Amino acid sequence: MAYHWQSTNVKHSGVDDMVLLPKIQESAIVDNLRKRYMDDWIFTYIGPVLISVNPFKQLSYFTEKEIEIYQGAAQYENPPHVYALADNMYRNMLIDRESQCVIISGESGAGKTVQAKYIMHFLAKVSGGGVRVQHVKDIILESNPLLEAFGNAKTVRNNNSSRFGKYVEIQFSKGGEPVGGKVSNFLLEKSRVVGQNANERNFHAFYQLIAGVPSQLKETLGITTADYYYYLNQSGSYKVEGIDDKADFTETMKAMDVMEMTDEDKMSVLQITASILHLGNISFTEKGNYAAVENDDYLDFPAFLLGVTPQDIKTKLTSRVLDSKWGGRSEVIDVTLNTEQAAYTRDALAKALYSRLFDYLVEVVNKALKEERTGLSTGILDIYGFEIFQKNGFEQFCINYVNEKLQQIFIELTLKAEQEEYVQEGIKWTPIDYFNNKIVCELIETKSPPGIMCVLDDVCATLHAVTEGADDTLLQKLSGAVGQHQHYQGGGTGFVIHHYAGKVSYECEGFCERNRDVLFNDIVQLMQSSENPFIVSLFPENVKQQTRGRPTTASCKIKHQANVLVETLMKCTPHYIRCIKPNETKQAHDWEENRVKHQVEYLGLKENIRVRRAGFAYRRPFAKFLNRYAIVTPETWPTWRGEPRQGIDHIMASVSMDRDQYQLGKSKVFIKAPESLFLLEEVRDRKFDGYARAIQKAFRQYIAKKHMFRLKEQAADLLTNKKQRRRHSLNRNFVGDYIGLEDKPQLRALVGKRERIEFADTVHKYDRRFKAAKRDMLLTAKYLYLVGREVIKKGPEKGQVREIIKRQIPVDSIKQVSMSTMQDDFFILHVKNEYDSFLQSVFKTEFLTTLSKRFKDSTASQLVIQFSDSLEFSVKKQRFDGAGSRQVQFVQGAGDVAQLKPSGKTLVITIGPGLPKNSRKLYDGEWLYFISSSLKQRTVALPLSEYPTMVGDPWKKLLAITLFLFMQ
Repeated sequence: MAYHWQSTNVKHSGVDDMVLLPKIQESAIVDNLRKRYMDDWIFTYIGPVLISVNPFKQLSYFTEKEIEIYQGAAQYENPPHVYALADNMYRNMLIDRESQCVIISGESGAGKTVQAKYIMHFLAKVSGGGVRVQHVKDIILESNPLLEAFGNAKTVRNNNSSRFGKYVEIQFSKGGEPVGGKVSNFLLEKSRVVGQNANERNFHAFYQLIAGVPSQLKETLGITTADYYYYLNQSGSYKVEGIDDKADFTETMKAMDVMEMTDEDKMSVLQITASILHLGNISFTEKGNYAAVENDDYLDFPAFLLGVTPQDIKTKLTSRVLDSKWGGRSEVIDVTLNTEQAAYTRDALAKALYSRLFDYLVEVVNKALKEERTGLSTGILDIYGFEIFQKNGFEQFCINYVNEKLQQIFIELTLKAEQEEYVQEGIKWTPIDYFNNKIVCELIETKSPPGIMCVLDDVCATLHAVTEGADDTLLQKLSGAVGQHQHYQGGGTGFVIHHYAGKVSYECEGFCERNRDVLFNDIVQLMQSSENPFIVSLFPENVKQQTRGRPTTASCKIKHQANVLVETLMKCTPHYIRCIKPNETKQAHDWEENRVKHQVEYLGLKENIRVRRAGFAYRRPFAKFLNRYAIVTPETWPTWRGEPRQGIDHIMASVSMDRDQYQLGKSKVFIKAPESLFLLEEVRDRKFDGYARAIQKAFRQYIAKKHMFRLKEQAADLLTNKKQRRRHSLNRNFVGDYIGLEDKPQLRALVGKRERIEFADTVHKYDRRFKAAKRDMLLTAKYLYLVGREVIKKGPEKGQVREIIKRQIPVDSIKQVSMSTMQDDFFILHVKNEYDSFLQSVFKTEFLTTLSKRFKDSTASQLVIQFSDSLEFSVKKQRFDGAGSRQVQFVQGAGDVAQLKPSGKTLVITIGPGLPKNSRKLYDGEWLYFISSSLKQRTVALPLSEYPTMVGDPWKKLLAITLFLFMQ
């Protein structure tokens, strides 16, 4: 059994990167994905492309620990992960000063939305800080529950299916801090508001409202159980496994607060949501061939919530005012509707209210983000997946069209453009065949010859009302326009399109009606008459102004949005996540071989592997390459003066890269394997690291000297008049690191990546029997670590010694510190609700100074330090020896070295007298010794500005200044 190198306990299944598969066949790809999926490794690479298989369960490797592991790491260093892709995007944006985007594609239920959330969470964690930055991060993260509540729903294939498209653009400063952003939404499936298929639900927001709204507000909004509402009870599905509507309602309201929505606006959102439910309960009966409201009582609640009268709603739903023109004269005609037309008008109002409310919420998010045009951004595209249902209508047609466009981007940039680039640059290349779905996109969207959308708009343009037979006319015209197309097949009551993901049969019923997307002026005027200004603001149209030309149709809108989206994505450096749905049961470890194989085929993974395997992992223009790697050699730094090719060859030779690992084109350098690129990056990082360390070391020394006296004064304040001092401890420099952490990365790795070690020393720790053991003591802003060593007893590293954290104490859990009044180096850390630690450190004064400062930062209170020659500490409870306490007695004797004498549960420590408790400065003899030793070493511990403070007498001050001038 194989295990990943990074952990001795993590099984490593299949290959991480399918470019390394011995056989490039669909069966081999599916088998590798299956092995990894069954062992809970859902991510796999194809070069830079990430493949993700929906696990249908929560996995353990999405914690803060993984964020730290993947931040700043090269792709090959860790197992495949969405965090690695997110980190690559973020770093490339900062390095290349180019905007990035990630295109997450796959069919419905493949896990696209979850991956988008992980990316946003990662970017929020690794980018900069500050109040404004944190506010932007909160908005980005909290926009998810808000837009999901109103834009996601349960379908037969996915319990949390996105029923809209979303492109989140996060704008960054040059320093990598998020400073703003923008959310673009596409094609909300508003038909779901008024009807759903069996075993599906309406949008989550309706069920959240019913489950989560307080009881008093329920009465105001007229909220009862879900089965009472016609718009919710058609499908028979109310509860969803894994979704807590009540908890999600709380999360949604919290998100509104983060977006800085007022209480009035939040109430208006709830009112409109409830009014839509009540609108659905208005039914119609036929009276004399005309529609009449069956029960007027159902008019009251929607009228109250929408701020209009019941009579106005009744009139506008059952009649319509038309402008008729005859011979240049205009006449207003009142037309009474039949039951079908009245129900259509009611549903049109409900859909218009919901879609405009959703657009408003997107606008709220964008206003809160306060879009900043910085030139650097990272875009995350989370859009509805490819859908094939038993009955596919106009919505599925639009959704699948957008997916065709995204597949075309993938083909253009990863298969077509890459191969064309090799030819243009003169690189040796054997072309690889692939299916280009451009022909399918043209079938749907072209104007000449007319495609499906063009024919659909022509048919809709001839309709003046809801007319029977329009869908039949559409089928006839499609047969004449695209009937001979190889990817189109007509017949019956619908048509079939051969999409890249397979054949999809569309029912034509309702195509024309939904494409027209008409909201009659009567309904607009009704909403504009509302007493609620919020509702009026959702309907800004000028109904009196006549429009010329054709009205904009739904297909026209989605085509425009799709093309704008493609243009936006093409301006960025793209990254790809290809999501795969392993089964239809939504169960973990259920693997449907044929289903996965079909997805592998239509996603073009085999062709992707072949191009990546035969091609080059990295390519850059000569100038950009030289600019990035100039520091690798002295000859190319800071600028290469010669011919670019020679400079590149010189850099490659300096890192011993074989000539067959890279090629030089006409304007770009191409590097074959990722490992070769990583080699260059490592050498570059080492160069920068060396220079950075030298600068840091000099700066730290300067800062340490500058602040030494101030820190020593603070330290003296802790101990003055309380504890005797050691003879040479008063005037030494505070270093902080007495272990040499730069040369011990294994110790540094035990502490969190973002934790800065402020003090490090090897101390003695005494147990219940007063036996001493060495421990490395590390102090950060949050924790105090005691690190020991142990011998590995099992596994391939058996017999080796490794560092292990023996104890981790939160700084804010330290109750107090106890010390004697003598010159010894012992102290006791008393910990709340735990045993104490009895320690000995030569650098106790510096440690206590740092600890007290961090304790105050953490708790806003002073650290309690107790001084007594009789101390007590509690010991850790053991298996055969219960918890208890031990006594430590300090006795004055002779000498500067402490003598320890244990006796039962008491330890007697004898030590000679030190400097007086009020010692704060050097004595005359010691000062003269300091002067003479400094002259011999020709070094000065402090800058001139510190000497007058440190030296009290005028003659000492004169000596200090003379010494300083002598040494310049």
